[in-house]
Amino acid sequence: MASNPLIEKLDLIQTRFDEVAQLITQSDVMSDMKRYAKLGKEYKELDIIVKAGKEYRQLIANIEEAKEILENESDADMREMAKEELAASQERQPQLEEEIKILLVPADPQDSKNAIVEIRGGTGGDEAAIFAGDLFRMYSKFCEMKGWKTEVTSSNPGTSGGYKEIIFTVSGENVYGILKYESGVHRVQRVPQTETQGRVHTSASTVAVLPEAEEFDIELKESDVKVDTFCASGPGGQGVNTTYSAIRLTHIPTGIVVQCQDERSQLKNKAHAFQELRTRIYNMEYQKYLDEITSKRKTMVSTGDRSAKIRTYNYPQARVTDHRINLTLYNLSAVLDGDLQGIIDQLTIAENAERLKASDI
Repeated sequence: MASNPLIEKLDLIQTRFDEVAQLITQSDVMSDMKRYAKLGKEYKELDIIVKAGKEYRQLIANIEEAKEILENESDADMREMAKEELAASQERQPQLEEEIKILLVPADPQDSKNAIVEIRGGTGGDEAAIFAGDLFRMYSKFCEMKGWKTEVTSSNPGTSGGYKEIIFTVSGENVYGILKYESGVHRVQRVPQTETQGRVHTSASTVAVLPEAEEFDIELKESDVKVDTFCASGPGGQGVNTTYSAIRLTHIPTGIVVQCQDERSQLKNKAHAFQELRTRIYNMEYQKYLDEITSKRKTMVSTGDRSAKIRTYNYPQARVTDHRINLTLYNLSAVLDGDLQGIIDQLTIAENAERLKASDI
């Protein structure tokens, strides 16, 4: 068999995969939860490449076997079967090679994490808050389609509906890797409910998607955190405004402040608040990574620069435009009902092309 650089890379992956498989069964590793969790994650990521590698090796073997039959076999039926096998395998080969190359490019290490999503009404006053509510509904529907769990941790309703600000967590498989494209400024063009003359206005809301810090990512000392309790405000029944269930945390070294008030239980609010605080501290470091790649990948300007205008929702024309990849769709109502996967797929394809271009694979 001729030298194949892709198989040589896959052989190295297989060796590391076998090594990790051995390590995670050792008692000293199993007793070190931080190391065990890290190796478990690596095992899962390598397993995907190993399976693709097995398919690729089999494909190459099928091509060589079919060629050998065509060179040496005189039986017409055997030759016909070999021709069909060769054609099918050669058609699949470039597709599989492209898939493997993308798998071999190091992914954003945060992609597999859960996410914390913030939506804030921007320019446009009441209309911006109403649009922030529309975005929250859109993401809620999308998460429901994906089978992900959403949980609101903090919200500030708008005076005419929607939200001045709403923060929620999303839990599931590869949540951040999919939702990260949503960070940035979302612009809406429509006739506001408050407009009496039927004029189209432009308003905006901002979305920030943060990879949720895991317990082992940040060592948070309680002595560095000031904890305040207060009465929650807003809807929720009689108990909301009379019990000190809401929590505000201030991280003294960084000055970061978070609060959670959407649960009736102070303990639950405190747990959510500490989780969000860990995430915000973690993201201070992660932002350096984002700043580094922003200049290299236009699709990632969403997370590297959260002030960038990324998408416009135009109601008069039922149009959605993603400005990063010049994608325009005329299915506004479907998108607002959570049908985001088509847009995210196109952004993923664009990013993968840029990742491959920047790699040496």
